[in-house]
Amino acid sequence: MTEGTHTSAAAQAAADAAVTKAAVVTGASTGIGEATVRALRLEGWRVFAVARRAERLEALAAETGAVALPADVTDDGDVARLLEAVTRAGGIDTLINIAGGARGADKVGEARIEDWEWMYDVNVLGTLKLTRAFLPMLRDCGEGTVLNLTSTAALSAYEGGGGYNAAKFAQHALTGALRLEEAEHNLRVIEVVPGLVQTEEFALNRLGDKGAADKVYAGVEKPLTAGDVADVVRYAVTAPHHVNLDQIVIRPVAQAANFKLIRKG
Repeated sequence: MTEGTHTSAAAQAAADAAVTKAAVVTGASTGIGEATVRALRLEGWRVFAVARRAERLEALAAETGAVALPADVTDDGDVARLLEAVTRAGGIDTLINIAGGARGADKVGEARIEDWEWMYDVNVLGTLKLTRAFLPMLRDCGEGTVLNLTSTAALSAYEGGGGYNAAKFAQHALTGALRLEEAEHNLRVIEVVPGLVQTEEFALNRLGDKGAADKVYAGVEKPLTAGDVADVVRYAVTAPHHVNLDQIVIRPVAQAANFKLIRKG
């Protein structure tokens, strides 16, 4: 090897080492989204943390070094401003759609339309709007990734879950279609499908009552934590790009299926 060749190889290696993976993570103000920001920052990623609650994002950014970008993923203007801010900051190669949630546990016959509309907006249209906005950037980078967090509610229906089932089934279908459509652009599309996860806000936001929320997890030995799911997300997006974990279902051992949950005591 000549001296010139050696120098060139060393310079290339240094340049490669300086390249930092970058991601937008939605739903970053709490729960799985917040835990995912932390997990990727520990891997050295540049992370744009997105959620509506600016004060929580700022605290997370101060602690982790993430970039706080307050935005509502269902609002077209916010999505456009988010894309502009990320573009100015150098762009991303990975989009992680975690923003979502459930409202209510009514049976279909007593369904509140406003709850169903909210769930569809945030779980489906929010994912669609972010994905559509960032697709050109993700295609251009050559090895882009989209990861969508759905739910085991997307795999089988259950009583009192019709609205959440419908939204998550739709998000699951969107994810599958995207994978087929974008393979020719070398875009990796991953779906992470958690079962019972005990977080600070999910059940409380759904049921509106702390006592009712606590009953969701009562007697369940070691439900999943936000950190458990974030670790799976981290693994999926840091795997070599040719490895596409199409669909990853993650449940606590106590939850053998949506309809089988072991409670003790």
